[in-house]
Amino acid sequence: IKRYGYMKSLLLSFQNERNFNLNFVNINSSFISEFTDFCLTDKGHINNTFSRNLGLFKTFMIWAYKNRLTYNDEFKNFKRKKQVITNQVALTKKDIEHLLNAKCKSKSLERVRDVFVFSCVTGCRFGELKFISKSSISGDTLYLKEEKGSEKKVREIPLGKIASFILKKYDFELPLVANQNHNEYIKTVFLDAGFTQKVEKLSVSGKTVTRKKMSFWERVSSHTARRTFITMMKREGKSDKLISKITGHLDMKTLNTYYQVDSDEKKEAVDQV
Repeated sequence: IKRYGYMKSLLLSFQNERNFNLNFVNINSSFISEFTDFCLTDKGHINNTFSRNLGLFKTFMIWAYKNRLTYNDEFKNFKRKKQVITNQVALTKKDIEHLLNAKCKSKSLERVRDVFVFSCVTGCRFGELKFISKSSISGDTLYLKEEKGSEKKVREIPLGKIASFILKKYDFELPLVANQNHNEYIKTVFLDAGFTQKVEKLSVSGKTVTRKKMSFWERVSSHTARRTFITMMKREGKSDKLISKITGHLDMKTLNTYYQVDSDEKKEAVDQV
Protein backbone atom coordinates (compact mmCIF):
# COMPACT_ATOMS: atom_id res chain seq x y z
CA ILE A 1 0.00 0.00 0.00
CA LYS A 2 2.86 2.38 0.85
CA ARG A 3 4.46 1.71 -2.53
CA TYR A 4 1.26 2.50 -4.42
CA GLY A 5 0.84 5.63 -2.30
CA TYR A 6 4.36 6.68 -3.21
CA MET A 7 3.65 5.94 -6.87
CA LYS A 8 0.62 8.24 -6.78
CA SER A 9 2.73 11.02 -5.22
CA LEU A 10 5.40 10.48 -7.87
CA LEU A 11 2.84 10.79 -10.68
CA LEU A 12 1.36 13.98 -9.17
CA SER A 13 4.86 15.41 -8.82
CA PHE A 14 5.57 14.52 -12.46
CA GLN A 15 2.32 16.17 -13.56
CA ASN A 16 3.13 19.40 -11.73
CA GLU A 17 6.83 19.68 -12.51
CA ARG A 18 6.62 18.63 -16.17
CA ASN A 19 3.25 20.30 -16.77
CA PHE A 20 1.92 17.04 -18.18
CA ASN A 21 -1.84 16.56 -18.07
CA LEU A 22 -2.31 13.07 -16.62
CA ASN A 23 -5.39 11.23 -17.83
CA PHE A 24 -6.05 7.83 -19.36
CA VAL A 25 -6.00 9.18 -22.93
CA ASN A 26 -2.49 10.62 -22.48
CA ILE A 27 -0.88 7.38 -21.31
CA ASN A 28 1.12 6.90 -24.49
CA SER A 29 4.66 6.94 -25.86
CA SER A 30 5.06 10.64 -25.05
CA PHE A 31 4.09 9.97 -21.44
CA ILE A 32 6.53 7.10 -20.93
CA SER A 33 9.36 9.05 -22.55
CA GLU A 34 8.73 12.09 -20.33
CA PHE A 35 8.13 10.01 -17.21
CA THR A 36 11.31 7.96 -17.71
CA ASP A 37 13.38 11.12 -18.08
CA PHE A 38 11.69 12.66 -15.04
CA CYS A 39 12.45 9.63 -12.84
CA LEU A 40 16.03 9.03 -13.97
CA THR A 41 17.11 12.65 -14.41
CA ASP A 42 15.05 14.79 -12.04
CA LYS A 43 14.55 12.24 -9.26
CA GLY A 44 17.83 10.39 -9.74
CA HIS A 45 16.21 6.96 -9.57
CA ILE A 46 18.34 3.95 -10.37
CA ASN A 47 17.13 1.43 -12.96
CA ASN A 48 15.84 -1.04 -10.36
CA THR A 49 13.71 1.62 -8.64
CA PHE A 50 12.29 2.83 -11.94
CA SER A 51 11.54 -0.71 -13.06
CA ARG A 52 9.68 -1.49 -9.83
CA ASN A 53 7.65 1.73 -10.00
CA LEU A 54 6.72 1.20 -13.65
CA GLY A 55 5.59 -2.31 -12.72
CA LEU A 56 3.26 -0.85 -10.08
CA PHE A 57 1.91 1.63 -12.61
CA LYS A 58 1.28 -1.07 -15.22
CA THR A 59 -0.52 -3.21 -12.62
CA PHE A 60 -2.86 -0.29 -11.96
CA MET A 61 -3.39 0.28 -15.69
CA ILE A 62 -4.22 -3.40 -16.23
CA TRP A 63 -6.83 -3.15 -13.45
CA ALA A 64 -8.28 0.02 -15.01
CA TYR A 65 -8.37 -1.57 -18.46
CA LYS A 66 -10.11 -4.71 -17.20
CA ASN A 67 -12.68 -2.62 -15.36
CA ARG A 68 -13.31 -0.54 -18.49
CA LEU A 69 -12.16 2.72 -16.97
CA THR A 70 -10.07 3.11 -20.11
CA TYR A 71 -9.88 1.53 -23.54
CA ASN A 72 -6.37 2.80 -24.12
CA ASP A 73 -3.98 -0.15 -24.01
CA GLU A 74 -0.76 1.58 -25.13
CA PHE A 75 0.65 0.97 -21.65
CA LYS A 76 1.11 -2.70 -22.64
CA ASN A 77 4.04 -1.61 -24.81
CA PHE A 78 5.88 0.12 -21.96
CA LYS A 79 9.12 -1.74 -21.33
CA ARG A 80 10.56 -2.05 -17.86
CA LYS A 81 14.30 -1.53 -17.66
CA LYS A 82 16.29 -4.68 -17.10
CA GLN A 83 16.89 -5.31 -13.42
CA VAL A 84 20.51 -4.76 -12.43
CA ILE A 85 21.93 -7.05 -9.76
CA THR A 86 23.58 -4.57 -7.40
CA ASN A 87 26.51 -5.61 -5.26
CA GLN A 88 25.54 -6.14 -1.63
CA VAL A 89 27.44 -7.12 1.50
CA ALA A 90 27.39 -10.51 3.19
CA LEU A 91 29.18 -11.77 6.28
CA THR A 92 31.71 -14.56 6.53
CA LYS A 93 31.93 -17.11 9.35
CA LYS A 94 34.70 -15.03 10.93
CA ASP A 95 32.49 -11.93 10.75
CA ILE A 96 29.66 -13.71 12.58
CA GLU A 97 32.07 -14.99 15.22
CA HIS A 98 33.45 -11.48 15.69
CA LEU A 99 29.93 -10.05 15.91
CA LEU A 100 28.93 -12.59 18.56
CA ASN A 101 32.02 -11.85 20.64
CA ALA A 102 31.71 -8.06 20.36
CA LYS A 103 30.35 -6.35 23.47
CA CYS A 104 27.18 -4.36 22.83
CA LYS A 105 26.72 -1.00 24.53
CA SER A 106 23.19 -1.80 25.72
CA LYS A 107 20.82 -4.73 26.22
CA SER A 108 18.58 -3.45 23.42
CA LEU A 109 21.49 -3.49 20.95
CA GLU A 110 22.45 -6.98 22.15
CA ARG A 111 18.91 -8.19 21.42
CA VAL A 112 19.04 -6.68 17.92
CA ARG A 113 22.43 -8.35 17.37
CA ASP A 114 21.09 -11.73 18.48
CA VAL A 115 18.05 -11.53 16.20
CA PHE A 116 20.30 -10.61 13.27
CA VAL A 117 22.67 -13.53 13.95
CA PHE A 118 19.71 -15.91 14.25
CA SER A 119 18.64 -14.93 10.72
CA CYS A 120 22.24 -15.38 9.52
CA VAL A 121 22.30 -19.02 10.65
CA THR A 122 18.74 -19.97 9.63
CA GLY A 123 18.09 -17.92 6.48
CA CYS A 124 14.77 -16.63 7.83
CA ARG A 125 13.30 -13.39 6.53
CA PHE A 126 12.87 -10.70 9.18
CA GLY A 127 9.10 -10.76 8.66
CA GLU A 128 8.97 -14.50 9.43
CA LEU A 129 10.62 -14.28 12.83
CA LYS A 130 7.38 -13.30 14.55
CA PHE A 131 5.92 -16.71 13.72
CA ILE A 132 8.56 -18.55 15.73
CA SER A 133 7.45 -19.99 19.05
CA LYS A 134 8.08 -23.05 21.19
CA SER A 135 5.22 -24.85 19.44
CA SER A 136 6.84 -24.38 16.01
CA ILE A 137 9.99 -26.22 17.10
CA SER A 138 10.43 -29.96 17.42
CA GLY A 139 13.80 -31.26 18.49
CA ASP A 140 16.40 -29.35 16.48
CA THR A 141 14.04 -28.39 13.64
CA LEU A 142 11.97 -25.25 13.13
CA TYR A 143 8.74 -25.76 11.18
CA LEU A 144 7.83 -22.50 9.50
CA LYS A 145 4.80 -21.75 7.35
CA GLU A 146 5.35 -19.13 4.67
CA GLU A 147 3.65 -15.81 5.35
CA LYS A 148 3.43 -15.25 1.59
CA GLY A 149 1.34 -17.68 -0.44
CA SER A 150 -0.95 -20.30 1.02
CA GLU A 151 0.23 -22.73 -1.66
CA LYS A 152 3.71 -22.96 -0.17
CA LYS A 153 4.56 -25.90 2.05
CA VAL A 154 5.75 -25.76 5.64
CA ARG A 155 9.53 -25.25 5.65
CA GLU A 156 11.76 -27.43 7.79
CA ILE A 157 14.69 -25.34 9.00
CA PRO A 158 17.49 -27.14 10.86
CA LEU A 159 18.57 -25.34 14.03
CA GLY A 160 22.31 -25.38 14.65
CA LYS A 161 24.01 -24.68 17.97
CA ILE A 162 24.00 -20.90 17.60
CA ALA A 163 20.31 -20.72 16.58
CA SER A 164 19.28 -23.04 19.44
CA PHE A 165 21.34 -21.04 21.93
CA ILE A 166 19.69 -17.76 20.90
CA LEU A 167 16.19 -19.26 21.07
CA LYS A 168 16.80 -20.66 24.56
CA LYS A 169 18.30 -17.34 25.66
CA TYR A 170 14.98 -15.63 24.93
CA ASP A 171 12.74 -18.54 25.93
CA PHE A 172 11.84 -19.24 22.26
CA GLU A 173 10.37 -15.75 21.70
CA LEU A 174 12.78 -13.56 19.76
CA PRO A 175 12.94 -9.93 20.99
CA LEU A 176 11.74 -8.18 17.84
CA VAL A 177 11.39 -4.49 17.08
CA ALA A 178 9.91 -2.83 13.99
CA ASN A 179 11.94 -3.56 10.83
CA GLN A 180 12.79 0.11 10.35
CA ASN A 181 14.13 0.36 13.91
CA HIS A 182 16.00 -2.93 13.52
CA ASN A 183 17.75 -1.61 10.40
CA GLU A 184 18.76 1.52 12.27
CA TYR A 185 20.03 -0.30 15.37
CA ILE A 186 21.89 -3.06 13.53
CA LYS A 187 24.01 -0.42 11.79
CA THR A 188 24.99 0.88 15.23
CA VAL A 189 25.88 -2.66 16.33
CA PHE A 190 28.18 -3.13 13.32
CA LEU A 191 29.76 0.30 13.78
CA ASP A 192 30.48 -0.42 17.45
CA ALA A 193 31.89 -3.84 16.50
CA GLY A 194 34.43 -2.17 14.18
CA PHE A 195 33.02 -3.02 10.74
CA THR A 196 34.35 0.25 9.32
CA GLN A 197 36.17 -1.12 6.26
CA LYS A 198 35.26 0.54 2.98
CA VAL A 199 33.11 -1.27 0.41
CA GLU A 200 31.94 -0.12 -3.01
CA LYS A 201 28.30 0.46 -3.84
CA LEU A 202 27.36 0.31 -7.52
CA SER A 203 24.16 1.79 -8.89
CA VAL A 204 22.91 2.16 -12.47
CA SER A 205 20.72 5.03 -13.66
CA GLY A 206 19.95 4.85 -17.37
CA LYS A 207 23.33 3.91 -18.81
CA THR A 208 25.33 5.68 -16.10
CA VAL A 209 27.14 3.53 -13.55
CA THR A 210 27.85 5.26 -10.24
CA ARG A 211 30.45 3.96 -7.80
CA LYS A 212 30.38 5.12 -4.22
CA LYS A 213 32.66 4.18 -1.33
CA MET A 214 30.80 3.45 1.90
CA SER A 215 31.63 1.89 5.24
CA PHE A 216 30.57 -1.74 5.66
CA TRP A 217 28.27 -0.92 8.60
CA GLU A 218 26.32 1.58 6.51
CA ARG A 219 25.30 -1.12 4.04
CA VAL A 220 23.97 -3.59 6.60
CA SER A 221 20.22 -4.19 6.99
CA SER A 222 17.95 -7.00 8.17
CA HIS A 223 18.12 -8.53 4.69
CA THR A 224 21.92 -8.82 4.96
CA ALA A 225 21.36 -11.75 7.33
CA ARG A 226 19.38 -13.82 4.80
CA ARG A 227 21.92 -12.95 2.12
CA THR A 228 24.69 -14.08 4.48
CA PHE A 229 23.05 -17.46 5.05
CA ILE A 230 22.70 -18.16 1.33
CA THR A 231 26.22 -16.94 0.58
CA MET A 232 27.76 -19.11 3.32
CA MET A 233 25.85 -22.18 2.13
CA LYS A 234 26.94 -21.57 -1.48
CA ARG A 235 30.56 -21.09 -0.43
CA GLU A 236 30.44 -24.48 1.24
CA GLY A 237 29.27 -26.03 -2.04
CA LYS A 238 25.67 -26.77 -1.00
CA SER A 239 23.23 -27.19 -3.88
CA ASP A 240 20.65 -24.58 -4.84
CA LYS A 241 17.89 -27.15 -4.36
CA LEU A 242 19.00 -27.86 -0.80
CA ILE A 243 19.34 -24.16 0.07
CA SER A 244 15.94 -23.32 -1.44
CA LYS A 245 14.28 -25.99 0.71
CA ILE A 246 15.48 -24.04 3.75
CA THR A 247 14.95 -20.48 2.49
CA GLY A 248 11.67 -21.15 0.67
CA HIS A 249 12.78 -19.83 -2.72
CA LEU A 250 10.89 -21.27 -5.67
CA ASP A 251 12.93 -19.46 -8.31
CA MET A 252 16.61 -20.43 -8.49
CA LYS A 253 17.41 -17.23 -10.38
CA THR A 254 16.12 -15.15 -7.46
CA LEU A 255 18.05 -17.34 -5.01
CA ASN A 256 21.31 -16.71 -6.85
CA THR A 257 20.91 -12.93 -6.74
CA TYR A 258 21.55 -13.26 -2.99
CA TYR A 259 24.92 -14.94 -3.49
CA GLN A 260 27.76 -12.48 -2.99
CA VAL A 261 31.26 -13.39 -4.16
CA ASP A 262 34.04 -11.55 -2.33
CA SER A 263 37.65 -10.91 -3.36
CA ASP A 264 39.11 -13.58 -1.05
CA GLU A 265 36.84 -16.23 -2.53
CA LYS A 266 37.81 -15.28 -6.09
CA LYS A 267 41.53 -15.33 -5.21
CA GLU A 268 41.18 -18.72 -3.50
CA ALA A 269 39.38 -20.17 -6.55
CA VAL A 270 42.09 -18.92 -8.94
CA ASP A 271 44.87 -20.21 -6.69
CA GLN A 272 43.23 -23.64 -6.48
CA VAL A 273 42.90 -23.90 -10.26
